[in-house]
Amino acid sequence: MGKKRTMNLIATSALFVTLAGSAVTMPAQQASMSGNPMVGGMAMYSNKNIVQNAVNSKDHTTLVAAVKAAGLVDALQGKGPLTVFAPVNSAFDTLPAGTVDTLLMPENKAMLTSVLTYHVVAGNWTYASISHAITKGHGMATLTTLNGHKLHAMWNGPKNIVLKDEKGGIASISTYDVMQSNGVIHVINRVLMSN
Repeated sequence: MGKKRTMNLIATSALFVTLAGSAVTMPAQQASMSGNPMVGGMAMYSNKNIVQNAVNSKDHTTLVAAVKAAGLVDALQGKGPLTVFAPVNSAFDTLPAGTVDTLLMPENKAMLTSVLTYHVVAGNWTYASISHAITKGHGMATLTTLNGHKLHAMWNGPKNIVLKDEKGGIASISTYDVMQSNGVIHVINRVLMSN
């Protein structure tokens, strides 16, 4: 196993921390001494909006480029609240070759917008509120995204939540409850796809 892969596995080892009285799983490297979670090597500040924080994450450069190409910057800087399930760069890398380049073409803006808004849900869907919805739904919660399609949240073990998209793909949440001035971000390891 290569050094980079070993470091990635170490970085994703989880620890439990308590935020607002709720136990949440957060990668060990994410808990900073300042109290601001670290994403992509940078502190995320709850007094900044979704875009202001995301542009600083080295793990979300593809997502930020896609948001800009789709013309969604203003929407994600709006009042909200919004919940964003934010795929890391490596999630985009697992798509079939050429997919990202095709989506970023101006003539495919509508398709790109649909893909991106499938990762956004209206409201503050924190770990605690998603957990409550899963429990209330007897093991599954259905979330309606901004593109009108559904995501399903469910448990993967006693504390971890995964998202199932309409194509059957499963995304793990690696960092929960990155609070923003206009919502919350959860970092995920897969690009979600609707029908």
